[in-house]
Amino acid sequence: MSEPRLHSVTCASPAGLHRMAYWEWGEPDNDRVLLCVHGLTRTGRDFDALARRMAPHFRVVCPDVAGRGRSDRLREPAFYAVPQYVADMVTLLARLNPRQLAWVGTSMGGLVGMALGGSAALARRDPRPAPHRPGPALDDAGLRVDRMVINDVGPKMELAALGRIGLYVGQPLAFDSFEQAVAHTREVSAGFGPHTEAQWRELAAHTYVSDGRRWHKHYDLALARPFALPDPAGAVAGELLLWRCYEALDCPVLLVRGAESDLLSAATARQMLARNRRARLLEFAGVGHAPTFMQEDQLQAVSAFLLEP
Repeated sequence: MSEPRLHSVTCASPAGLHRMAYWEWGEPDNDRVLLCVHGLTRTGRDFDALARRMAPHFRVVCPDVAGRGRSDRLREPAFYAVPQYVADMVTLLARLNPRQLAWVGTSMGGLVGMALGGSAALARRDPRPAPHRPGPALDDAGLRVDRMVINDVGPKMELAALGRIGLYVGQPLAFDSFEQAVAHTREVSAGFGPHTEAQWRELAAHTYVSDGRRWHKHYDLALARPFALPDPAGAVAGELLLWRCYEALDCPVLLVRGAESDLLSAATARQMLARNRRARLLEFAGVGHAPTFMQEDQLQAVSAFLLEP
């Protein structure tokens, strides 16, 4: 199978209902599910190469997170945040009903995975009703992540990298041709490491959309608003909560890091190894933020981890 099926699921936020699109590869009745969640401004089609590799083994599901790609934009941009994304993934998983669940999360998708997987693990440890539970309140209801790949992100993120990302997220760029969009992708995504021209075109194809005249970013520019409203106290609380969720992960974890990453420091990666004994670290030389899982060495390493007994 060379192309995915496009589906959607209706999710809820405090501002109302929204539709989240997702791309599905492999046998639709396979109850071994691999859920792949993309980075801040990307789409589910970032995982095409990995999905093709894993489709004989899993039903591979790659959502366009709310505000990106084929999914609806949120009425209130303040909800473009990890708690809303976790809620949307719980809704999606209720639809998929996996017997086994593997997770691959790049950058933002890794944060969502840590929050969801760790919250479910904490819920299994403490069966008391959520109001009396000291940790994140997510009813387990059978939800369990069996294997997780966290791609170039951690509970602690470098402020300089966050500032760099915040500078371009809300820029209303438009290009007269797809070739210009590809060139811009190559420039702003230099951290992805070396790619062929065909790969750069593939990376641009699903993150820019044409209105018939010009090519525009295929996401809601209002994603930038949370970056424009810094909340130091909230950031500290969020980091502490992510560490708690990460430490609670009770499945094998593969930490992937671009050796030149400016978002996930080497020190934070070492700390992640120390704070969860089920984690192992894999670094790719010549890559920054973040590995794209398009190169053969990256595909081999991730697929080998996902297919371990």
